[in-house]
Parts: sequence; C-alpha cells; structure tokens
Amino acid sequence: MIETPDLIICIGYIVVIVCIGLWTGLRKKSAGNTSVSEEYFLAGKTLRWPMIGLALFATNISCIHLVSLAQSGFDTGLLNGNFEWMASLTLILLALFFVPFYIRSGVPTLPVFLQKRYNQACRDWLTIISIVSAVIIHIAFSLLAGGIVLETLFGINMYVSVTVIAVLVAIYTMIGGLKAVVVTESIQTIVLVGGAVVITWISFSKLGDWNVLVDTLRQNNAMDKLSMLRPHGDSSGMPWYAVLLGYPVLGIWYWCADQTIVQRVLGARNENHARAGALFCGYIKILPVFIFVVPGLLAYALVQRGVLDVSSITSIDANGEMVVNSKGIYTLMISQLLPTGLVGIVVAALLSGLMSQVAGALNSISTLVSYDLYKRFRPNAADRHLVFLGRISVLAALVFSIALLPLLNSYESLFNGFNDVIAHIAPPITCVFLLGVFWRKASARAAQYTLWVGSALGVLVFALNKVLPGSWFGQTPFMMMAFYLLCACILMQVILSYIFPVVHTAESEKLYWKNPLDPLRAGGWKGIANYKFQAALLLCIMVVLYIFFG
Repeated sequence: MIETPDLIICIGYIVVIVCIGLWTGLRKKSAGNTSVSEEYFLAGKTLRWPMIGLALFATNISCIHLVSLAQSGFDTGLLNGNFEWMASLTLILLALFFVPFYIRSGVPTLPVFLQKRYNQACRDWLTIISIVSAVIIHIAFSLLAGGIVLETLFGINMYVSVTVIAVLVAIYTMIGGLKAVVVTESIQTIVLVGGAVVITWISFSKLGDWNVLVDTLRQNNAMDKLSMLRPHGDSSGMPWYAVLLGYPVLGIWYWCADQTIVQRVLGARNENHARAGALFCGYIKILPVFIFVVPGLLAYALVQRGVLDVSSITSIDANGEMVVNSKGIYTLMISQLLPTGLVGIVVAALLSGLMSQVAGALNSISTLVSYDLYKRFRPNAADRHLVFLGRISVLAALVFSIALLPLLNSYESLFNGFNDVIAHIAPPITCVFLLGVFWRKASARAAQYTLWVGSALGVLVFALNKVLPGSWFGQTPFMMMAFYLLCACILMQVILSYIFPVVHTAESEKLYWKNPLDPLRAGGWKGIANYKFQAALLLCIMVVLYIFFG
C-alpha cells in the first residue's frame, strides 16, 4: 500500500490530465475549411512532427509495457528489447515508404486507403480487424496491466480501478477528439519516461554499478540475459532468426498498417511533418530497453543479492518448487525501492501509459466506426452524427474491453500474450499492404481473398496452439508462426493475382511504388532535418547498438 502523499500525487495527476484534455477539446476549433469531423478525428490535420513523434510513442507505450517489459527483463534479460529496437527500423519503413501514400491520398483511415488501392471488401474487412485488435491489444491488455498494478498498490479491486480510469479517459477522448488525445499523450510521454528513468536510477544505485550486475549474472549462470540475439535452440523460443524473420510481420502491421498507431500520422500538417514525426518516434524507441527492460534485469540482480524481497509474489508449484510470479515485479520495485513522493511520481507514469494507450485506441475506434462503417451506408451523414456515433462507439469498446480482462489474465507473461495475439492477426494485413505498395500486379480480388482466408487461418492456428499445446502448432514459437503465416499469405496473394489479374483505376494506379527508389525522390526539408539524413542516421545508430548488445 502506498502513503497518502503518493496517493495525492496520483489523484492530482489524473485530474490535471483530464482537465487539459477537456480544455483542448472545448476551446475554439480551427478556422478555415476544416470540417467538424476532420477536426475531431484528425485534429484538423494540423499536427507537427514533435507532437506526432511523442504521440506515436505514447500510444505504443502503455502500462503493459512498463509492467511486462520489466517482467521480461527479470525472466529473460534484454531479449524482449528486440521488440523496441526493431520498431525503430519499422518506423523508418513507415516514414520512407508508407507515409507518402497516406498523406498524398488524403485518407482519414487506413481502410479507406485499402479501398482506394484494392476494393470496398478489403476496406470493410480491415475496419473490422482494426476495431477488434484495438479493443483487445490496445485497450484490454493495457487495462489488465494497469489493474494489476493499481490493485497491488492501492488494494482496490482491479475492475473498479480500471473502470474509473477508463471512464475518465473516455470523457476527454469523447469531447476533445484526436487533438485532445495527442496533446495529453505528449504530456504523458514526458511523465512516463521521467518515471521510468527514476525507477531505473534508484534500482541501479541500490545495486552499485554495472560490474556488480555482471558479477551477479555470472555467479548465477545467467550471462545470456545480457544478450539480445540468442542462438538456435535457446530456451526462450526466440533465437536471432525468429527476431529477424518474425518481428517485421508484427511490426509492419503494428507501425505501418494499424489505424490506432498511424492515425497520429494521418493528422500531420504535411508529408514532411509526418515523416519527421515517425522518425522522431524511432529515436525515442531506443530508450525503452534502458528504462523499461533493464529495470527488470536489475530487479533480478537485486533479488539474488537479497536487496529485493519477492516473498509476497512467490508461490509453490506442482513440483514443490518456489516460483516467483514475475507479473508483479515492477509493482514490488515501486513499493520497496522508492521513497514516499517518488512512488507517486512513478505510479503517475504508469497511469500515463495506461491513459495514453486507451485514449489513442478509443479515438481510433470512433474514427473507424464513423468513417468506415456508418458513413458507408449514410454517405451524406452530417458531421454531428459522425461525431455522436464515434462517441457511442467509445463507450461500447470500453465495456467489451473490460469484459475480456479475465480471459487475457490467463497468460503467464503479459508481453508474450500481447504479441502472441498480434502474431496471428498481423500476417494477412502485412501481406496486402506490402504487396499493394510495392507490386503493381497485386489485384483487388486477390487481396480480398487473402485477407479473408489469411485471417481465418490465423484464428485456426491460434486455436490449435491453445487446444493442442504438445503439437507442432503448440511448440512453434509465435514469432516463427507469424513468419510462416506471412509466407502462406504472400504465396496465396501472388497466385490469386495471376488468377484474377489486376485492373487498376485512375486512383489505384498512383498508390504503388513503380520503382523502389521513388520514395527517396521527394526533396524534403533542408539540412540535418531532411528525412533521408535522419533515416540514415537512425539506421546507423541501430546497427551500432545491435553490434554492441548482440
């Protein structure tokens, strides 16, 4: 349980964020030709690159990342840091290859982009998948992680605490739209990173120095925890080739084709701001390994040296052995290592991650429901009707997400559960976006069938994985399964594109790269702000980091 001053800090933080969100949403809207719906769903397309980058990071980094990445650091060391650093490489792809089409085509949502490149059926299917994934991945898992932390620290029932937080987020999201979401996300990113830095610094100071960490790992035969790229047969089930082959399947969908994430880019002032925002987020994504994963690794060393007491999260398994429930390791670090006052700041950081993730997903869902479902059947619907329906969809999404919490809590590792779901959703979507942008012959009918059959195949494989854990489906790591599913989808779409040849419209003819170098022909800003220079610099930094930590 935390002290009264910390509780006051947490409550005060929540009140401030809600007030800022409401103020942003209620103040005078932008002038000019911007419609009410465009202002609400896309922030009037006025976002600049710093806000886009911070909002992308905040929408991605949730309470689940702070909790589960620390858990993974405790269990497997730096391994799951690959999900953060590989994201930087994927954001380069977003900036270079996908942003130009999204901005030039002026689409309000990614399903609309698929309609322009393929057909209406592809748009409808992606809309449904995007809504389902936003509810499960971006909202339900985040609420679960937040509920675990809040229940441990405050002693409040998990469902009560997450419901209260969710309702408060829904209020300013429903009133303020994307502008309120992005403004609050930018603030929350700073708070979240600050809180993570605090607990990393305190944990490191308790341990002593880096040499103490290395000595502790060596004494416990755990030096592999410092390696991010593991050999074949590693007990984690994620050797180096699984990372290189499997992550792009998950990452391209998540960063380049998921409405919840890309909506921040769609609200950019222009193409240069959109590209710079994506690359700025790529730089920020370097941090999580050091401030989210490393604390879990430090916690492991602190436990081995008797500084951190894990008796409250330890149980006896079926074999009579002591097992640490590492889901609660981050909460334990907060309560045992931090002094009064700092506890409140770090918990506020956790709430920042939870609120920003949920707010971003709710705004995305409202946009999809209004633009891609309702407006299809009511093309002349008034702006106020679109906004009203978007707000109703926010409430429905929250109710459904909270109902999923007991099911998702069955995963031993929240982070692995999160990515396990993505691995079975992403392949067909990644496939149709990649082939659609890079291959002229990718046809509408082929993409449509690939989305349908690929999604059904993903659900089937996921079910077999759970029902038959001892089978090939159950034994294959989810990262490799994602790669296998992508290969099947690519093969399917290529064959079907020859069976059902493409017939381009005047619009779709402009939505694929005729030459791989075409994305680099746009001039961009002058000097070091140029997107080409920044993309090259970010790539070099990532190569150096992998050489050092590989």
